[in-house]
Amino acid sequence: MYKRILMPLENSPTDRVIIDHVRRLAQEMGSKVLLLHVADGFVARHYRALNLRESEEMIRDRTYLEQVCAELAAEGVDAEALLGAGDPPTEIAATAEREHCDLIAMATHGHKWLSDLVRGTTATEVRHRTRVPVLMVRAARR
Repeated sequence: MYKRILMPLENSPTDRVIIDHVRRLAQEMGSKVLLLHVADGFVARHYRALNLRESEEMIRDRTYLEQVCAELAAEGVDAEALLGAGDPPTEIAATAEREHCDLIAMATHGHKWLSDLVRGTTATEVRHRTRVPVLMVRAARR
């Protein structure tokens, strides 16, 4: 059913819930998985326009993506990693379309209603910017 799954990661402990979920889903369905982290610091947002070098944060994020990709590959999942830059919801939606993904699978923090209203959520914004189905898996609260 799902041939190509986009899995946005934020390089935090919250990722583990979606990594474990997508691993099982991809193994069952034989899906390919595209890992994506969208760096959104100053350097990342102006990387190309100002011809900047990757920041330490971007280097750490790329290393993290490669580690998760290797972990999935070791378990038989066809996975590749992509480091994006800019506004996370915009980049996630654009990547899903550009890379022909048929599912976006992401973890959510499970904030309280008022917190989401004040801060908004990346998952909610992605949901409104794409026609690709979005699977949201709630991470346990700390």
